[in-house]
Amino acid sequence: MFLIKPALRARALARRGETSIEGAVAYAAHLAVEGLALVKRLPPGIVAAYFPLAGEPSTLPLLENLANAGVKTALPVTGRRGTSLVFRLWRPGEPTLQGKMAIEEPLGAAPEVAPDLLFVPLAAFDRAGHRIGYGAGFYDRTLAELRAKKTICAVGVAYASQEFPEVPHDEHDESLDYVLTERELISCWVLR
Repeated sequence: MFLIKPALRARALARRGETSIEGAVAYAAHLAVEGLALVKRLPPGIVAAYFPLAGEPSTLPLLENLANAGVKTALPVTGRRGTSLVFRLWRPGEPTLQGKMAIEEPLGAAPEVAPDLLFVPLAAFDRAGHRIGYGAGFYDRTLAELRAKKTICAVGVAYASQEFPEVPHDEHDESLDYVLTERELISCWVLR
């Protein structure tokens, strides 16, 4: 029986909150290496990742590895609730400004792009690629919009403790293609 989404989200975020500082640092380093390896296997044109909030696995070492490997990188810009994310080119070391929800974003002068691969934050996931985010639906809308135009790869970024046997999902929820945890790379499309 499914837990309702808000209860599952709270449980998953509580599990994530139990991660030690050492565990978080080790996972960020693992993500930087394994994320780059995945990108090299899939060679997308542009890769987007999120700028981490407190408690989220850090994608900053990954973004640095990608940029050093010559991959074009981007960050999301959050608009009004009910809209899709906009992505702007950004490399580590370039300036940011604090946008909605206190998330660092590229400056408005940075070129807008449509990424081919996205590293996606989440609260909970299952092996079929279903995810629960933070409840605003930004990534579901964005992935649906991008997938209507071209092939997009969505990689969930999470600790293994955020996995559940089954995550409730609706018709409008977009699935992940992979989830990269500190333990493994999960190919979600295999279970669909």
